Amino acid sequence: MTGTAILSTHGLVGGYGDFQALFGIDLHLLQGEVIALIGANGAGKSTFLKSVFGLLPVGRDMVRYEGVPVGGTPAHKMVGRGLAMVPEGRRLFAGMTVEENMRVAIDHARLPESEGQWTRDRLFELFPILREKRNQPIEDLSGGQQQMVAISRALLCQPRVLLCDELSLGLAPRVIREIYAVLPEIISGGTSIVLVEQDVSLAREASNRLYCMLEGRITLTGNSNEISRDQIAAAYFGASNAVA
Repeated sequence: MTGTAILSTHGLVGGYGDFQALFGIDLHLLQGEVIALIGANGAGKSTFLKSVFGLLPVGRDMVRYEGVPVGGTPAHKMVGRGLAMVPEGRRLFAGMTVEENMRVAIDHARLPESEGQWTRDRLFELFPILREKRNQPIEDLSGGQQQMVAISRALLCQPRVLLCDELSLGLAPRVIREIYAVLPEIISGGTSIVLVEQDVSLAREASNRLYCMLEGRITLTGNSNEISRDQIAAAYFGASNAVA
C-alpha cells in the first residue's frame, strides 16, 4: 500500500433530483487499500457509490481518479478507466447462465481477458462452486452463489478500484465469511476496494480505514483497528443518541 490516492472525493454533494443526500463528502482511497463505509440505512452510503461511479450527476472536480477530475463521467466510461461495482442486490441478468453473465463483463472490460489479472479460470479457482454451475441459469443459484457471480463479473472488468455495496446483505454467516475471505486475494491482484457495509464488526475486520456516515455527512474516520466502539456508536447514531 502506497501513499498515493487512486480515488478521492472533494466536497462531494449529490442526490436525487431536488433531494440532496450527500453534503460535502471528502474521502480518499489509497492504492492497495480497503476502506469501509459504514452507517445506518439512509445514511447515504449507496448514494455515495452511485455518485462516484457515474450513476448520479455530480460536479467534475468532486471525484478524482488517479488525480484526474472524473465526476459525472458515465458508468460505462468509468469501467473503461478502471472502476467496477458490485451493486446492492447483485443485479445479475436473469435468464442467462453463470458464464453468460461473466461474458457480459468480458465484452466491456478495459482489457482483454487474456491480458488482465482476472480470468474465468482464476475466478473458478476463487469460487469453485461457480465452475460446477457455470452452465446453470442464475435463477438456480443460492443468494451467496449469485453474490460470487456478481463479484466475478465485476472483477472481469479488470478494475483497479472495486466498489462493493453491501456484500453481506441477506446472506448466511458462513457464506459471508466465505465471500469476505477472498478480499485479500483481490487486493493482492492490484485492486483497491471501497466497501459499503452495515455490519460494523465485519467492516472493521476487512478494512484498513473506516468512514462512518450519518445523514449524508462523514462523522468519523480513522484506522479501522484504532477506532473504539464508543466512537463508532457516537458517529453512527449521532452523539446525542449514542448508546452507552
